[in-house]
This record gives sequence, C-alpha cells and structure tokens, in this order.
Amino acid sequence: MFRRVVWKSLGFFGYAIQYGCIAHCTFEYIGEIVICSGPSMEPTIQNYDVLMCENISRHLYSIHKGDVIIAKSPNKPNINICKRVIGMEGDKVCTSGPSDLLKRHTYVPKGHVWLEGDNLKNSTDSRSYGPVPYALIRGRVCFRIWPFHSLGTLQDSPNGRLFKDN
Repeated sequence: MFRRVVWKSLGFFGYAIQYGCIAHCTFEYIGEIVICSGPSMEPTIQNYDVLMCENISRHLYSIHKGDVIIAKSPNKPNINICKRVIGMEGDKVCTSGPSDLLKRHTYVPKGHVWLEGDNLKNSTDSRSYGPVPYALIRGRVCFRIWPFHSLGTLQDSPNGRLFKDN
C-alpha cells in the first residue's frame, strides 16, 4: 500500500515537471498572452487589452520599425512595457517631446532600439530613459485577442513619429 502511494506520487511529480518544462519553453521561446495596462499606447492599445505576443522574432532579430513590442523596463526590470519601435541601431531619432520648440536628435547606438508610446503626452519611453538594449525585448505583439470588437492586428502609429528616411 505505501509503495503504491509513493510510486503514484512520483509519477504525478514527474508529469508535473514535464508539463512545467513544456510551459516554460512555450512561453519563453514561442509566445505568450499579455495584458497591457496604462495609457501610453492609446489609442492603439487601450487599458487592459489582451494581446498575443510572439517571441520568435527577437531570437531571429526580425524586429522592425513600427512593430509594437513587449520589453523589460530599463528603469524597473521586474515590469514589462509595451511600446512601438521608432528607431533601430544607426537611425537618427527625435528625442524632444511634441511640444518642445527646439527639436533635438540623436543616433540609436548599436544593439539598441528607440521605443516610444503612441500617446506621446502620457508615455514614459526612450525620450526619458534613452535607447533600450535589444536584449530587453521579450517579443513582438501579433494581434489583439480582447476586446472582441477590435480583434485582429494593430494599426500603424497614429502620432506620425515613424520616419521612412533617416
């Protein structure tokens, strides 16, 4: 009787470890579901929208300007941020705010990206903390899952901050 209970317990823990490893690899390397909160990406992403994020792009270095990404915050590494890629390494980007009279520019260093929220007046982004290392990118947002009335892909940047020619 005791032996049977021990073997059943070991079998259960074995399956639990296997499923845990599969879940970890799936969420780390393939994709995950994220809930975005905060006003920094409005009107593209509203507060508490549920998004599907794929993590394969970051491993293949196929993140491009205009992509909405999930990254670790450079200021608070335990928090994820959702921002739009405005500039890649070597690009010239505007570092001043929308209401600044004097426009300042800088170049994005190698191995970094420039991230900004679509709601420029209410976003803490690369204009505050500078270029973000590529290694902090968790994944690229594929499409919106919730709310159902806006199910599908995300729109382009509404604030006109994406530049074709730099």
